[in-house]
Amino acid sequence: MSETISDPLRVLISTDAFPPVCGGSGWSTYELARALRATGHHVVVTRPRVDRSSSVDVEVYDGFQVLDYQAYSPNIPYVRNYFKSERLSRRYGNFLRTLIRAEKISVVHGQHRLSGPPSIAAANAEDIPVVCTVRDYWPICYWSDLIHDYKATTLCPGCSTSMMTQCVRPRAGLAWPLALPMIPYMQANLSMKRRALSQTNAVIAVSTSMADNLRERAPELRTTRIEQIPNPINVEAVRKATMGSASPLESPYALYVGKLATNKGSLKLISVLEQAKLDRPLVIVGDGPDRPLLENLAKRSNCDIRFMGWLPRVEALCWMRHASVLIFPSHGPESLSRVLLEAAALGTPIAAMDTGGTRDIITDEETGLLSNDVDKLSNDVNRLINDAGLRQRLGQAAKVHVEAIFDAEIVAGRVVKLYRDLIESAALR
Repeated sequence: MSETISDPLRVLISTDAFPPVCGGSGWSTYELARALRATGHHVVVTRPRVDRSSSVDVEVYDGFQVLDYQAYSPNIPYVRNYFKSERLSRRYGNFLRTLIRAEKISVVHGQHRLSGPPSIAAANAEDIPVVCTVRDYWPICYWSDLIHDYKATTLCPGCSTSMMTQCVRPRAGLAWPLALPMIPYMQANLSMKRRALSQTNAVIAVSTSMADNLRERAPELRTTRIEQIPNPINVEAVRKATMGSASPLESPYALYVGKLATNKGSLKLISVLEQAKLDRPLVIVGDGPDRPLLENLAKRSNCDIRFMGWLPRVEALCWMRHASVLIFPSHGPESLSRVLLEAAALGTPIAAMDTGGTRDIITDEETGLLSNDVDKLSNDVNRLINDAGLRQRLGQAAKVHVEAIFDAEIVAGRVVKLYRDLIESAALR
């Protein structure tokens, strides 16, 4: 390798998602790429897409030329997953190998479930270091959420045949018996992902919970280096985006931001509002499969609930900045919620369920309020609504915490340190 350890790096970021249209994982990937570029490193971004005919297109966002490797995938359950996993992995991996050579890449960084395994294979074939970030539970759960029963209060203990039989039922509905023959494929698919992940030089787990679950539930990673480095957030940009904005409502309001789905706990909102005796509207920014049911529950309640649907990012941040309280009722094990990071960066008071990586962002009674059930969450919402001093104290502490731990420049510095360590180790072999 001709470059020295202090030279600017040539980084290939292979990601499932990237702005402007994406969720939290895409924005986190962008913030890393932006921070790397700002410190002088050359960044190439590529993304596999599986809904179109095979081709390679280019999209541009904030100066990044995103190379889209597009492949066909039928809209048939399980068959679609095969096209997105096993079939795509081979073809996309070959594309990445060509890109690595053309761009003289010094380190590859896979970002998610589709892009991770082929990135690892391609980097290994080209004999350069590779890192893979794990932002949700895709290596240890076929559905990526560790939920085997939507009504259960505990998480799935592991992907045995018995547990998979249970987790298929709520997802397949009345057709669940027809899905049972797919369990061997589901198990093989998970095993394939974990074996691929074990071939990386280092896994980045975005939270304490994520790192612990990988160590406990993925024996293939027993000897793999796992580093806990959080998702980055551009704190200054989040604050600037809302600076000087007027409150979207003339009166105070509470806020929920996110997908309306079982793993997000959105159906708990009605009970929380009723028990908290909320004296102001709850504004819901987001959409999802549980919206029709939630709207029906809202109509039958005495609560003032206003559904805004998905909003552009800056509009959502403005709602967040002026909210009296952000309610975070998550049911599944959050990896590391971007909603919480952005709310904390803005100093919005937070009442959250203590799930997964949430504890990395919220320290109970210091940077927010944490609860383990609906009763406690309701009480926390009530406390925040009625105590301006508490809102001010928690919000200010959350701002300081996010600046110190999660700001993009700090996170990128830790990632670059890992890159250089791996490059140095490879040079010594």
